[in-house]
Amino acid sequence: MDGYDARTIGDLVRPDGVHRSVYTDPRIFELEMDRIFGRAWIYVGHESQVPDPGDYHQALIGRQPVLLVRAADGRTHVLFNRCPHKGAKLVAAPCGNAGKLLRCPFHGWSFRFDGSLASVPVRAGYEGTGFDPGHPDFSVRRVPRQASYRGFVFASLAGDGPDLETFLGGIRPSLDNFCDRAPEGEVEVAGGVFRVWQHSNWKIFLENLNDTSHPMVTHESAIEAARTGYRSLPEGTAMPFRLHIIEGNGEPYAFWDKLEMVAYDHGHSYMGAIFKPPTDPVSLAHAAALEAARGAERAREILSMQRHNSIIYPSCSPHTSFQQLRVIRPVDVDRTLVEVYTFRLKGAPEETFRRAVVYANVVNSPSSVVMPDDVEVYARCQEGLRSDGGDWVSHHRDAGRDRIEDGRRTANGLSELPMRNQFRAWSQYMIRE
Repeated sequence: MDGYDARTIGDLVRPDGVHRSVYTDPRIFELEMDRIFGRAWIYVGHESQVPDPGDYHQALIGRQPVLLVRAADGRTHVLFNRCPHKGAKLVAAPCGNAGKLLRCPFHGWSFRFDGSLASVPVRAGYEGTGFDPGHPDFSVRRVPRQASYRGFVFASLAGDGPDLETFLGGIRPSLDNFCDRAPEGEVEVAGGVFRVWQHSNWKIFLENLNDTSHPMVTHESAIEAARTGYRSLPEGTAMPFRLHIIEGNGEPYAFWDKLEMVAYDHGHSYMGAIFKPPTDPVSLAHAAALEAARGAERAREILSMQRHNSIIYPSCSPHTSFQQLRVIRPVDVDRTLVEVYTFRLKGAPEETFRRAVVYANVVNSPSSVVMPDDVEVYARCQEGLRSDGGDWVSHHRDAGRDRIEDGRRTANGLSELPMRNQFRAWSQYMIRE
């Protein structure tokens, strides 16, 4: 692409900062769609979203519309959402059931759920032509690679590269713990989805997830509202969960600096838990159910892993404690769709799921008092980065102090290690032509 060879791209990232054009230049965004979202393992959906034959779930891999679909033999397939005849999208709804076959709404070509052609109308009209029903050109194309880990389905548009487990590397325990918290060892998507449009570059959202120096500033009004609400309650009343998860953002810098911050290859990272292991009745009932299923020692081991946000770069962020998964779908250089899913822990008390739904509504809903704070600041960043107020974005906080051991990088909780780590991966993807 004009103006962006390997050297030029490399010059955009410093050890302690990045050039503003990585957020604002449409040409860089196009390269990202090809070199990052066209090569990395991208989260598509969860197997529980397509429980029955014919069930489908739409997703995006970069700008490519795809379908996760369940076949009659129980296998799942990730297909491009495009009919090979005239190019029409096979389905329009975000999810649903296609019946016995995928049928194009334009001319009625039908396809099996592995993408193979099943039938075409007026078959006689194709006799003696170059039409070959067995040729791949006349089937719905499958993505080059797909794989599932603990029910989480990822796909890659690249025909080669590391397998999924190698790609996940050190962040795999976040997904393991997500599932292990279920007494039956499995989770399922439940409770609908929030879709949040953000007028900002996709990387701004990802960087903010493990940024611990913004909560007490960005969410100042929400924190004060929670504290005011609590002060209005009778003296001696325990802070309600709905207020506690908002007010927790107001901890002082010293608190955040003590949190664990860990980063891995491929841009992945996680931050330690903000909240102490809860001892409320809902949490105790969940712990009891887990102990009954797994034994006391294993249950303690599972619940002792406390991670707040994990980042599986570049496409999703699991939150194990409250069973949330945020999915990042870049749409344009300054437009990002974030999908927020809530999961049910199979075998856990129903109240555990209800609490996860409460968390989603209070923290991740576009109509909550928390998420809009972030979305507003993201938009302000995007607007400011387009100005001539400066060319570089700082990642200096605790730069050069990362500890590298056993294939991971660790730092204190206020470190901008996660941002620097994401751009280390960004450079590796973008420089490889």
